[in-house]
Amino acid sequence: MEKQQILIVDDDSINREILMEMFREDQDVYDLIEAENGQEAVRQIESNHNIVLILLDVVMPVMDGFKVLEYMEEKSLLKEIPVILITGETIQDSEGRAYAFGVADVIHKPFYPYIVRRRSSNIIELYQNKRNMEIRLKEQEIAIREQEKEIRETNEFMIDALSSVVESRNLETGDHTKRIKYYTRILANCIKDHFPQYGLSAMQVDAISRASVLHDVGKIGISDAILLKPGKLTDEEFEIMKTHTTIGCDVLEKFYRNRSSEFYRYCYDICRHHHERWDGRGYPDHLAGEDIPLSARIVAVADVYDALVSPRVYKSPFPNTKAYEMIMEGEGGQFSPDILKAFALVKEDFFRVNEVIETFGLS
Repeated sequence: MEKQQILIVDDDSINREILMEMFREDQDVYDLIEAENGQEAVRQIESNHNIVLILLDVVMPVMDGFKVLEYMEEKSLLKEIPVILITGETIQDSEGRAYAFGVADVIHKPFYPYIVRRRSSNIIELYQNKRNMEIRLKEQEIAIREQEKEIRETNEFMIDALSSVVESRNLETGDHTKRIKYYTRILANCIKDHFPQYGLSAMQVDAISRASVLHDVGKIGISDAILLKPGKLTDEEFEIMKTHTTIGCDVLEKFYRNRSSEFYRYCYDICRHHHERWDGRGYPDHLAGEDIPLSARIVAVADVYDALVSPRVYKSPFPNTKAYEMIMEGEGGQFSPDILKAFALVKEDFFRVNEVIETFGLS
């Protein structure tokens, strides 16, 4: 195992010998290296990579101790290698300057060897403990990130599985959930960039986009007779269809363990409230205006747009521009004014979503 190194820097050979003698009994642990001026000290620092302490004189020829500290500060070494500055009583303001650099300690000449040795041992131990703690924290951070990655991948798998089950039952949806995810991401990114009052972050945009694919998961509880009916639903059938919002929330509560997470809240809000209307005439809770969660307001526009531009057994698809006009005029429901402003800004991106998905094979 490579020995730790202590660098002793002093232009006085007698002082260097006194300082080196203090650590002779620890020669199994430390290699002692020396320098007679600051320039040589810099060369030693550059060529040795296991230095655990520097005992540094201030007044030296060629390059003084403060120039060495400036070099170490420039290279960000002072947080890694502790420095004990050794200064004469006659050097004014040296202690204040030294601590401003972040040295570990200042010892005035003439010094008592046993005091220097005790302080040196304590400082080495302190820095070693700090370094070991930083290493452990880094290892823990890496482990946590790996766990988060595994959890996210598991969540993605379960989300894709649930949405695929819904799509397999509802033959008309096809790639509906895939497109909803991209429409949602486009709108949410626009809100993040152009509507700072909502305070959306990039991570929240990503979470809302991923959560959007579960907006219709409750349709898993709707009977085929209603879900796959080729014609218009009766009033009674439509009331049953509307329950997919609350059924979906029941599914989420059983499926998702961490109900306190932000991602779960997005899933729940989108699932329950993506059919609410700005005027309060939506369902299931008749929320109005700002009471409707932002994530649900975003997905509401994405969902209606896709329904308009997609073929159904009871209708042909509307052209992109016609679907855009219908939404802006409130024909598909009444939407948040800010979401409509964002929709207007990104309408061309909406028009190209199918083309992008097909071209790049996105999922």
